Amino acid sequence: GKRVSVEFDGVYMDSYVYCNGTEVGRHPYGYTGFALDLTDLLHTDGTTPNVIAVKVQNRLPSSRWYSGSGIYRTARLVVTDPVHVQRWGTYVTTEELTDDRALLRARTTVVNESGAAGEVTVRSRVVDPEGRTVARTESTVTAATDPETATHELAVPDPEVWDIDTPRLYTLRTELRVDGRTVDTYETPFGIRHFTIDAAGGLTLNGRYLKLQGVNLHHDLGALGSAVHTDAVERQLVIMKSMGVNALRTSHNPPAPEVLAACERLGIVMIVEAFDCWRSSKTRYDYGRFFDEWSDRDIAEMVLANRNSPAVIMWSIGNEISEFTSTAGLTIADRLIAGVKKYDATRPVIIGSHRHRSVPAEGSPADLILAKLDGLGVNYNSAASVDALHARYPKLFLFESESSSETATRGTYQEPERLNTGENYTPGKRATSSYDNNLATWTYSGEYGLKKDRDRKWFTGEFLWSGIDYIGEPTPYDVFPVKASFFGAVDTAGFPKDMYYLFRSQWTDEPMVHLLPMTWNHEEGATVEVWAYSNVDTVELFLNGKSLGTRTFDRKKTVDGRPYLETTEATGDDKTVTSGPYPGSYTSPNGSAGKLHLTWKVPYQPGELKAVARRDGRRVATDVLRTAGRPHAVRLTSDRKSVAADGRSLCFVTAEVVDARGVVVPGAEHLITFDVDGGSLAGLDNGREESAERYQATTRTAFHGKALAIVRSGVEEGPLKVTARADGLRKGTVTVRVTPARSKATTPPAEFEAEHPPAPNHPFADASYSGRPDTPPAAMLDGDPATGWSNAFSKAATALLPAFNGARAEDWVSVDWGRPRTVDRAEVSFTVGTTHSLPASVEVSVWDGRTYVPVEGVKIDWAAESDAPTVITFAPVRGTRLRLLLASAHPGDAKGAVRISRLEVPTAG
Repeated sequence: GKRVSVEFDGVYMDSYVYCNGTEVGRHPYGYTGFALDLTDLLHTDGTTPNVIAVKVQNRLPSSRWYSGSGIYRTARLVVTDPVHVQRWGTYVTTEELTDDRALLRARTTVVNESGAAGEVTVRSRVVDPEGRTVARTESTVTAATDPETATHELAVPDPEVWDIDTPRLYTLRTELRVDGRTVDTYETPFGIRHFTIDAAGGLTLNGRYLKLQGVNLHHDLGALGSAVHTDAVERQLVIMKSMGVNALRTSHNPPAPEVLAACERLGIVMIVEAFDCWRSSKTRYDYGRFFDEWSDRDIAEMVLANRNSPAVIMWSIGNEISEFTSTAGLTIADRLIAGVKKYDATRPVIIGSHRHRSVPAEGSPADLILAKLDGLGVNYNSAASVDALHARYPKLFLFESESSSETATRGTYQEPERLNTGENYTPGKRATSSYDNNLATWTYSGEYGLKKDRDRKWFTGEFLWSGIDYIGEPTPYDVFPVKASFFGAVDTAGFPKDMYYLFRSQWTDEPMVHLLPMTWNHEEGATVEVWAYSNVDTVELFLNGKSLGTRTFDRKKTVDGRPYLETTEATGDDKTVTSGPYPGSYTSPNGSAGKLHLTWKVPYQPGELKAVARRDGRRVATDVLRTAGRPHAVRLTSDRKSVAADGRSLCFVTAEVVDARGVVVPGAEHLITFDVDGGSLAGLDNGREESAERYQATTRTAFHGKALAIVRSGVEEGPLKVTARADGLRKGTVTVRVTPARSKATTPPAEFEAEHPPAPNHPFADASYSGRPDTPPAAMLDGDPATGWSNAFSKAATALLPAFNGARAEDWVSVDWGRPRTVDRAEVSFTVGTTHSLPASVEVSVWDGRTYVPVEGVKIDWAAESDAPTVITFAPVRGTRLRLLLASAHPGDAKGAVRISRLEVPTAG
C-alpha cells in the first residue's frame, strides 16, 4: 500500500537505473539530483529480494576538472503513503519583513497516487531556531490525479533574521491528514531575510550594505575525492569563513545538499550555478551532448532543490559559455531564464562571463544577452573594463565571478620584486611563488582584484578563483605527477597559503598580522624581502629582539567615503594606466595608488623574526617566525576533540615535523606512517600539487614539514588514537574521544597498505630551478649535446604587465650518484649564445650525509667555445652528491641565463 522510490543527490555521469532487471530511468547530468518510482517493479511476496542497479557511462574526458565517477552523492530509499508531499513540494517565501513581524507564504504541493480523489488537510507549522512553534494554520484541498497546491500565509512575531553573522534557521513542518489520519510529514528548513542588489548601490542584506567576499570551489574534497562528506564540506567552509569569506559560487554546477546546509549553518550566501557549458562542449564527452534534451529538467531540479535556502541569493545559468556571444545563445538564454523564473522569481539571474572584458558592440549578441539578465559576473576584468561596462549598462549589477586566478605553492617564494615571475619546471620542484606574483596571461594579482572591488561601492563583490586547490586542471604544470591546480588560497590538505592571509587582512576586522615568507630558514648572507599582511595600520619588525623599523599604512577613503588601509607608492601592476600620478600602476578613482602589504629588506640572521601590530600605540596582534633546527619529532594535532561512533564521522589530524623546540622544519620531507586504533584512515594528504603518492594509503611524505591524516571513527565508543612515525624522529600521538551516535555504519571501513616511494634512479640530476618544461636537470646526463638544463624563462605580456625574461641571480645544479665516492673534478659544458652566458662564478660543495660542505682548492679552466667542457678541479672529497652554485654574469638581463648541456663527475683516481 506504499509508494517506493529511489532518490539520488548526484550520480556522475550519464546514469541508468534498473529495478529487478528493468530500466526505470536515465539521468545524464552528474550534478543534479533525481528520483525514480519503483513501486510497480518491486517484488512484494516478502521472500524475493529486490535489486536496484545503477550503470554509469562516464566517458572521458567529460569535465575540465576532476569530477569523480559513480554514485558520489547521497542516495536514499523513500517510502510514502500514496498521498504525500511532492518531491521538493514546499516553497516558503518572506512576503513582508519588519522588526516586529514576518509574513511568510508557504505553498505545499500534494500528490495523490491512490487512484481515488479525496480531501486532504494540509497543516503548516513554523518552528523557530529554539524549537518553539511560532505560527500555524491549515486548509483542505481536493487531491486527484493532478498535483494540488495549498497556499498558507503565516505571521511570525519578532522574527530572527538569517544573516551572515546570525544564520538563524526556521523549519516549516508540513503534515498531511486524510480521514483524520496523518499520512505524511515533511520538514523544510528556511530562513527569514531580505536582500536587494542595486546596480548603483550594491548589495544590502537585511538593510545592511554588504560586499560579497566570495570564493569559487569545485566539489572535490582533496584526499576524499569527489564523494561528498558532511564533515569534510563543513571543514572546508569553516576554513573559508575564517579567511573572511561570506559568499560561495558553486562553480560550475549545482551543489550537493550537504554544501547548501553547511552554508546555511555558517552564514555564507551562495550563487548556485547551473552549467559549465551549453550546447557547445568544452571537453569531448561533457554535458553539451545532453544539453538540448535535458537542460530544462536540470534547471528545474536546481531551482526546486535550493529555492527554500536563505543562503541562495542568485541563480547562474552558466559559466564562460560559448553561446554568450552568438545568436543561438539568445534563444537558449531566454529558455533557461524562463525556466528559473517559473520556479523562483525572488532571486536575480546572472551569468559568469569571460566574453565581456570590453563593452560589446551595440546590437551584438554579447550586448543583447545582457538585456535579458539581472546581473553580470565578469571573469578577470580590468578596472577600466568594469567601469566601462557600468557606464554602458547602468541598470545591470556587476560583480567579479572569478578574480585573481594567480597560482601559488605553500612555502615557495621567488622574485618578490617582480609581478610576472616564472615557473619552476624542475621535477620535484614544480611550484609557484607565494609573493602574489605568479600570474598567467589572463590573471591579475590578488591585491589588484581586492583594490578594484574595494573602490567601487556599486560593484557587488568578487569571488576568488579559487578558495581551495582542487584536483584536476594542473595549472600551470600540465605534466605528471602534478594532479591539482595551484589557484587556491588554501591547499588541498586545508593548510593556508600566504594568499589566505592577504584576503583575511582585507576581509576581516579582528586584528591580525602575518609575515611572509612563512618560515625563517634561509641562506647565510641572504637578504630576505619580508612582507606583512595586516588589517592594523602600524607594524614593527624585530629580529632577535632588535627593531628593524616600523612601517605604516596610510589611511585612505574611497570616493564614497569608506575607509581603508594602503601604502602610497607606484605598484607597477597596470600598464594600461598611462596618465595621472602613477602611470603603469593601478590607480584608485580617488587618485591614489599603493600596496596592501608592508615591506622590509632583512639581512638574514638565524633566530626569531617578530611582527608587532599596533593600533593607537597599543599592541593588538603579533606573528613570530623562528629558525628551525634539526628534525626531532612528529607532532600531531586534531581539529576536534570528539567524533561520533557511527563509522562515518571524520577528524582531521595535522602532522608536523618539528625540531626540539617545537618549530616546524620547513624543508622536512620525511615519510610518515600513520596508524589508527579505534577507527580507520580515510585518506592522507600534504597539500603538494606535484605528487604521485596515493591518497588512500598509510604513508605520506611531509611537504614543507606538514601532512594531513583524515581519520574515520569506529562504531565503538572509547578512545580513538592516531600515531605517526618517521625514521629518526620521535613518534607523535593524539587521542580523540568516540561518543555515542544515533546510527552506525553497516559496512566496515577500508584498510590500506603502506606505500613507500621508489628510490631514485642513479645518477640523478637535480636543480634549484628550470625555466622550461624541455630543460629539466636530467638533460645534463642524457648524453645528447642538443639537450640540456637551463634556468632561462620567458613570461608573456598581459594587459596589465609587460613581458619578462630577466635572468635569475643564481641557481644550483647537482648530481647524486647514490653511494659515497671520492671526486676531485667536474666537467661542465656551458652553452653560450644570445640568451645564455657563462656564469660569473661557480661554487662547489659536496653532500656529507647531513649538509653540503664547500670543497677546497677550486680551479676553473673555462672552455673557449660554447658547449665545450669547462673543467673544475678541487681537492679530493668524499660524498654522495656534488652541487654547483652558479651566479649569473648578467642578472635580470635576458642574456644572463645559464645552460648546461653536459655534466660529468668522474671518480677520483
